Amino acid sequence: EEYVAHGINSDPNSLYDAAMGLTNGNMLGREKKEMPTIGSWYKRIQAKAAANTNQDYNFHYSYLLKVMKQYIREYDGQMAYFDGQSTFDLLDGTLFINLDISQLEERFARPLAQQILLAWIWEKYVKKNSEDRTKASKKRVLVDEAWMLLPYPEAVDFLNTMARRARKRNVSLAIISQRFQDFYEKPEAQAVLTSSDTKLFLAQDKSEIAYLKEVFKLSEGEASFLITCFKGEGLLKVGADSAIIQIQPTAKEFEFVETNLNKLTQKRNKRAINY
Repeated sequence: EEYVAHGINSDPNSLYDAAMGLTNGNMLGREKKEMPTIGSWYKRIQAKAAANTNQDYNFHYSYLLKVMKQYIREYDGQMAYFDGQSTFDLLDGTLFINLDISQLEERFARPLAQQILLAWIWEKYVKKNSEDRTKASKKRVLVDEAWMLLPYPEAVDFLNTMARRARKRNVSLAIISQRFQDFYEKPEAQAVLTSSDTKLFLAQDKSEIAYLKEVFKLSEGEASFLITCFKGEGLLKVGADSAIIQIQPTAKEFEFVETNLNKLTQKRNKRAINY
């Protein structure tokens, strides 16, 4: 009903307002219509609840209105940032896009945002990359703290789909996680492990090394190295080949990768004093 009210149907042209005219056969003034929002849907539910005469539906309307109110901007809901039109446009050619949901509330807001963003990444970033073969460029999707996705079936499906099909669209997947055991104990996520040709292992805890050794066929020497290596050292495996490496970020790189809160605080204080 929401889409019908906006005049949107299965015709892709219905997503746009009527063109203002034609120049050399091209449409002028064609702009995308505003999409339905949670807020407009909520008002529709309110109207239907007020007009409802079926007592069996009263509880359901009441429940929907009560639960969804926290998402509605008009009522200053705790998660009202989901209500409204998009306020930014990601330009083609953007070199790096960071989608950070770490500050969102964990139980409801973060899983919801996660699902919205994963759908966007697949539909608008991965699939779109292969629509025009002449313009497709090599792209990469990096998922940090990937273990946090595993409790959610939809997120696991996304990771598996990316691992199996992204390469065909000239997109590669990089998974970063500190908790390998979570992947080991999640059979649904096994495709993510088996589809990766390149693996980088940093220092490992003794409690997890047995799982890594089993899944990735590590030798006794490789497994021993990973539980005794120092910060910055690692084991790189590409196909059947292995190499021990040492990673030394430059001072400039450390400005972006430093996560020690004490050091970050010292830097901020130092900048404030210099200022």
